[in-house]
Amino acid sequence: MRSPSQILADAAVIAVVGASRDPRKAAHSVPAQMQRYGWRIVPVNPTADELFGERVYRSLADIPHPVDLVDVFRPAEDAVEVVREAVAIGAPAVWLQLGIVSPEARRIAEAAGIDYVEDRCLIVERAAAGLTRR
Repeated sequence: MRSPSQILADAAVIAVVGASRDPRKAAHSVPAQMQRYGWRIVPVNPTADELFGERVYRSLADIPHPVDLVDVFRPAEDAVEVVREAVAIGAPAVWLQLGIVSPEARRIAEAAGIDYVEDRCLIVERAAAGLTRR
């Protein structure tokens, strides 16, 4: 399994499940910052049409192109289904944001052989590793 910093270094396209329109929420500010550092953000939200200048998809299955990482801003109880969907679309890695932990989601990811990170923040890891895609 790759380290969190290696997952970010290898990723170019990040699907963000639970991306928010509210700039005060981490589910908005974190993907916006990752986008500023050069990652392509693909927002997944059933109630928005555009975020971060990108088309919003209703589900991971609706994204018509591969993604390198699925970033999850949903409650832990929703993470299990999100990880199942990530496996179904062939995503190589799943990342549960800070404060989100799910032993069942971890088991699903490990059984599928995909990288799994939980309870960590993308922007903290990006900064600590000094990563940019620009």
